[in-house]
Amino acid sequence: MSKSKDEAAMTSDKAATDQVKVVFTPSGRQGYVPVGTPVLTAARQLGVDIDSVCGGRAMCGRCQVDVGIGEFAKHGLKSGADHLAAVTAVETRYADKRGMIDGRRLSCQAKLLNDAVIDVPPESQVHNQLVRKEADGRSIEMDPIVRLCFVEVREPDMHEPSGDLRRLIEALEGQWPDRVTGDITCDLHVIQRLQPVLRQGKWHVTVALRDGHQIVAIWPGLKDQIAGVAIDVGSTTMSAHLCDMVTGKVLASTGAMNPQIRFGEDLMSRVSYGIMNPGGAAEMTKAVIAGLQTLIDVAAQQAGLNSEDIVELVLVGNPVMHHLLLGIDPVELGGAPFALAVDAAMDVRAAELGLAINPGGRVYILPCIAGHVGADAAAVVLAEAPQKADEMTLIVDVGTNAEIVVGNKNRLLAASSPTGPAFEGAQISSGQRAAPGAIERIRIDKDTLEPKFRVIGVDLWSDEDGFDAAVEKTGVTGICGSGIIEVLGEMYLAGIITMDGVIDGSKAAQNSRIEADDRTFSYRITDTVSVTQNDVRAIQLAKAALYAGFRLLMDKINIRKVDRVVLAGAFGTHIDPKYAMVLGMIPDCLLANVRAAGNSAGAGARMALLNQAARRDIEAVVRQIEKIETAVEASFQDHFVKAMAIPHKSDPYSNLAAAVDLPARILTDEDAPALAGGRRRGGRRR
Repeated sequence: MSKSKDEAAMTSDKAATDQVKVVFTPSGRQGYVPVGTPVLTAARQLGVDIDSVCGGRAMCGRCQVDVGIGEFAKHGLKSGADHLAAVTAVETRYADKRGMIDGRRLSCQAKLLNDAVIDVPPESQVHNQLVRKEADGRSIEMDPIVRLCFVEVREPDMHEPSGDLRRLIEALEGQWPDRVTGDITCDLHVIQRLQPVLRQGKWHVTVALRDGHQIVAIWPGLKDQIAGVAIDVGSTTMSAHLCDMVTGKVLASTGAMNPQIRFGEDLMSRVSYGIMNPGGAAEMTKAVIAGLQTLIDVAAQQAGLNSEDIVELVLVGNPVMHHLLLGIDPVELGGAPFALAVDAAMDVRAAELGLAINPGGRVYILPCIAGHVGADAAAVVLAEAPQKADEMTLIVDVGTNAEIVVGNKNRLLAASSPTGPAFEGAQISSGQRAAPGAIERIRIDKDTLEPKFRVIGVDLWSDEDGFDAAVEKTGVTGICGSGIIEVLGEMYLAGIITMDGVIDGSKAAQNSRIEADDRTFSYRITDTVSVTQNDVRAIQLAKAALYAGFRLLMDKINIRKVDRVVLAGAFGTHIDPKYAMVLGMIPDCLLANVRAAGNSAGAGARMALLNQAARRDIEAVVRQIEKIETAVEASFQDHFVKAMAIPHKSDPYSNLAAAVDLPARILTDEDAPALAGGRRRGGRRR
């Protein structure tokens, strides 16, 4: 598209500097960027979090912004709509199809031609997601890799010349024979400060001895507390537990959004960002390391400690996070055969990663299982220990790629399944992250089809007195991931959607909330929040991929059922197992045997932090896990197609039927063998 005369003139005016000033509100961040820079790119460069599910491909529409009009004396500039390049055909097409407020622009498309003030509206901001920060109460046997050793060192003697380090090692070997396991080595930074520390402590010092042979830190006198931090680096959120390395007590827990979100919400968007932008991978590494440093600093401040008190970090994350943490470009994980640069456990200096803790501090990173089954899944296995149980266990950590482990003490299999971001609220018309104002619980009356719901941040149901006043500050802003599962489950149980996932338009006569939507129908929950047919399809696709993934592993291990199901991660924590089973997201089993494990990855990281034997255990277990690549398995597609039905086309889900009054299903001849014998479901013989 050719430039207008005005645009050409503006570009010419800026030719001398080739830089424009951009100010983002309400954050106040500002800076200079080259003429022609897309607003979204400028935002990322300046650390402004504009939401973008699609990674800047003009598909999601979440990156909409407003351009300020007029003189902005505070910022020393004039701004106007014509300070951005003309509306593109892509934006016009999006506005025609999805609608946009007049004057709004897609920041991934709008290019800066002149100085501008850009306002990021609330719906385009990356909201402060609720982050599960608490450590669980599981007992961990203490055997930390770093131990404190208080020693008395011989003073130097003219008649027996020897170095201070030699006499320090002599003291360690003589006074702590049970903790010294090999020839002692010493970090250079310790040697550099050894003499003043020895003399300040009057030859009484405390040594941090790592792995029984390595001196990593030294303090004058007696020091009785050092700390370590176990961190789960999720693609959306990060959580950290700062622990006393002597007692094992959790001293502080913190959580935060992963700052990489501004490069794309899902992992593949971030891989794509690295591919399309030279230096993009390094930029994302820098962002996540800065986020981790903030997380560590906040935890230390909460515990009343300083950075030098922290001597050990344990990190877990999915393969893309794992590689970016290590400064490895994850480009190879963007396509088959999804090759990892390294799958073994890593043990590196914190300083090598750019993390500021004790100068001798180390970082241990758990091993990855496969190309899309990462160190976080290994940490979940460590925490849940299916390899030690007789029962057949299914572990599911749901994200944009669901990580799945099936098995028991005899055999473990693992795979990932491409569920996409729908479970996290993306690709859903009213979907959003789990932030205040999002619908998280809902019930639909089967007779009237009227809903009542609860939103995050408010304890009242929508039909209770005081609800409207309670939500006045945030409003009802959308539906979060766990909420959309419950909404669809209730719609199915109420007969609003059929077994095939079709919103039944004939129900419109029963309740006006079922509304015509082009050639399909939608269900209106509030004036601004509805569930569309496309929303139902997005969840069907996601849950079918999840079902096909675990069913493929069950076929490989030759089992028809599992004894228990563990839902890991933040999503699993908040989802109601009943609705997960109603939709067919998990296999049929006794509802009592479905457990939300919370942040199991964080728990596994804490185990590895406080017990060095746990590191050896999980390294050995990961080598024994069989990795299944769903993309090359012919049966995956067959399972996927059947799993599109709710809860499933042919799986009877008899345990669920005994606990929940399910609608009758219309059966075909193909279904008959699986459901032979006139099984009852929800009290109805089909």
